[in-house]
Amino acid sequence: MSSLDLDRITPTKRPDKSPSGWQRWRELLFVHWTLPIEVVRPLIPKEVELDPWGGQMYVGLVPFRMEGIRPSWLPSVMAMDFLELNLRTYVHYRGRPGVWFFSLDATSWLAVQAARTGWSLPYHHARMDVTRTGDRVAYRSSRRAGPAIFEADYDVGQKLGPSEPGTLEHFLLERYLLLSERSGRILEGQVHHVPYPAHRVENLRVTQSMIEAAGMPRVEGAPITAHYSPGVDVEVFGPWPVT
Repeated sequence: MSSLDLDRITPTKRPDKSPSGWQRWRELLFVHWTLPIEVVRPLIPKEVELDPWGGQMYVGLVPFRMEGIRPSWLPSVMAMDFLELNLRTYVHYRGRPGVWFFSLDATSWLAVQAARTGWSLPYHHARMDVTRTGDRVAYRSSRRAGPAIFEADYDVGQKLGPSEPGTLEHFLLERYLLLSERSGRILEGQVHHVPYPAHRVENLRVTQSMIEAAGMPRVEGAPITAHYSPGVDVEVFGPWPVT
């Protein structure tokens, strides 16, 4: 199926199921570069289709705060807060568009172990710090095992509001399905939240080696796109094997 034929609206709707957990995502920065399709293709299972835009693969880094993280069986008083950074690209499987994670770094060792076991996601334990002074944000991440670092300094700019379907912003931000692989089977998870209230990003400076650490060529220059969101409250569903 061509990426142009994909239904990108249905995955934004809430599943008619009970959630497997709840999360709050806060102060998200979305920065993206483009890479050739042939660079990304070997890093993703062959049965998962790539979802390019304009003939290029968008590869994004998303640092943010994770708050109130808990599965459905855990009391709210035991929910976890931690920092996270994910490296991702965009794919589809059996006609459903989603996200493929090359890596996810988090400050919580317990969250890393739980996500690796429950979701088969490539989480890594990392040292991270974020500070905000007015509209100026500084985010730092350094993986505890291996040379993978991320540093970003930026100003939160003008409000853009929710992204319109058919735009590049909607393509990059409004992703509600995530795919992973376990024992040769594809797993699908889904999240539900209101559309991201997006902002422009100004005076951005980024230094990173995350893309190179994931087995792709080093990218040079500033990101192609940058967006900020103050955050959303999230219901989590799955994961399930895709049959």
